Amino acid sequence: MSNVFYTVRKTLKDYVTGSNILIIATVLALLIVNLPGCHDFYNNLWTHEIALQIGSFNLFSHHGEPMSILAFINDALMAIFFFTVGLEIKREMIVGELRSFRQALLPIIGACGGMIIPVAIYAALAGGTDYAGGSPIPMATDIAFSLGVLTMLGKRVPISLKIFLTTLAVVDDIGGILVIAIFYSSDINFAMLIIAALLLGLLTLGGRMQIQSKMFYFGIGVIIWFLFLNAGIHPTIAGVLIALTVPARPLFDPRNYIGVIRHNIGHFAKEDDQALTRRTILTPDQMSWLKEIESASDKVISPLQDLEDTLHPLVNWLIVPLFAFANAGIFLGDVSFANVFEGVSLSIIAGLVLGKFIGIFAFSWAAIKLRMAPMPSHTNWKMLASVSMVGGIGFTVSLFIANLSFGTGDPYISHILNSAKLGILVGSLLAGVLGYLMLHFTLPKAGDPALADPDSI
Repeated sequence: MSNVFYTVRKTLKDYVTGSNILIIATVLALLIVNLPGCHDFYNNLWTHEIALQIGSFNLFSHHGEPMSILAFINDALMAIFFFTVGLEIKREMIVGELRSFRQALLPIIGACGGMIIPVAIYAALAGGTDYAGGSPIPMATDIAFSLGVLTMLGKRVPISLKIFLTTLAVVDDIGGILVIAIFYSSDINFAMLIIAALLLGLLTLGGRMQIQSKMFYFGIGVIIWFLFLNAGIHPTIAGVLIALTVPARPLFDPRNYIGVIRHNIGHFAKEDDQALTRRTILTPDQMSWLKEIESASDKVISPLQDLEDTLHPLVNWLIVPLFAFANAGIFLGDVSFANVFEGVSLSIIAGLVLGKFIGIFAFSWAAIKLRMAPMPSHTNWKMLASVSMVGGIGFTVSLFIANLSFGTGDPYISHILNSAKLGILVGSLLAGVLGYLMLHFTLPKAGDPALADPDSI
């Protein structure tokens, strides 16, 4: 059974991308909510209550009230999404592009521009309106969709450009996390927050002591999530903080692991081949040797890497698409073409398409010209401008922040939320298409000598 599961998982990993499933989920939501008679069904579906009851205690409750399915998706499942983001951030800080300040400086500066300018454009267009509070919406870059655009162009994309965009998106995520923590938390219960802080300290101590049990971090993590939820701090922040406590160093290095493997395999080598072939039941000694190998295999993979590898399929193929399906349903019955380019929609589109492009490219240009950071290897200004446009794909985190900004349940505010979602979809689509076309015409063509000799670019 495990072999079947592994084969299915590997096949999905090789041939199914998170961005593809995300697109399908978004299109399905748009179709269903606009089918005759389905609009009310779609909206009512997410209002049903969900509970995990232990006696009188409900884990999925907020201030004593049961969570709706929509709240469960946005506050519980998305906490797992942000947990994986936290794992990625920690990995990048230890062995990735964020481990070296100079190496990471260009995408960090570019990401800062890609957050400041979109917010400024949105604020300028929305100043004094009922939707002015949604200014952080266009500041995010969706890593799944943006990297999906680069993937469509195959080997024509220099690896340094992919690293630049990936690092930029990670820094963007950090910015989004800080915004959520600062601006979308209220009515703080300090008693609960103090308990959560003590438990985070316990997880940190466990990480320093190299506790490898994933259940240790999961069990205490669930408690911290519940405390954050009811303390007034957005619970997705708990996911990030918990992730930062998970050990990134394995108990065994690869050399020790290989030594254990060779030692125990050597026992089998001494046995008679015929006897091994005939035997269907392992001897106690053989069981012991194999358990040593199994134990060593668990110790050579760090909890951080193990959790990241385990959760990525769950997040990419289920949680994020489910989030999109629940939040991207935009009723177009009362929307005209003019509505798309006015009000909150226009502010978001301008922020994502113009703000992201100008912010990322201008700040990166200044950093390179001032010799603060080098140009990514094997790239040029046209490529950097093109990938800056791709950075305008905001989708997942933009939708998340839009819900935090306007998801109050008030009918008037719900209308603003609907328009905000429309702006996110249109803005992300425009940025993605324009970015793809710009890259298509600026990258070396297939068979171009520049691909064989990148230094000629």
